[in-house]
Amino acid sequence: MDDLLRTLRISASGMKAQGTRLRVISENVANADSLPTQPGGLPYQRKVVTFKNQLDQAIGVNTVSVDRIQSDQSEFNQRYDPSHPAADANGYVLAPNISTLVEMTDMREAQRSYEANLNVIKSSKTMLQDTIGLMR
Repeated sequence: MDDLLRTLRISASGMKAQGTRLRVISENVANADSLPTQPGGLPYQRKVVTFKNQLDQAIGVNTVSVDRIQSDQSEFNQRYDPSHPAADANGYVLAPNISTLVEMTDMREAQRSYEANLNVIKSSKTMLQDTIGLMR
């Protein structure tokens, strides 16, 4: 019984962490075309989520949690648009350092991890219900 509760807690922490990752990825995709509004301004900077293992004192096992959400330090992209108000002297505007292909790949991976943890919870719940049914 304790093992099932531990399993539920571990999977729930994984779902919570992947849910945060999905939220950050969605924010990145939503801002993929956000350009600065004035010369010298910076566009939206991609964010990334890092995870850490954390000991859950109540159940005595390691769970996953979000360590931090930080800005991706890769260089900004550039777009040629001399009519844009934030264009430099050569007609280029800084654009977010976001590749929608990378974001969609990350989103799919996070979604699959979330679903895997959800399936573990569903299986644990079924085993728990079957165990209670045997006790009747």
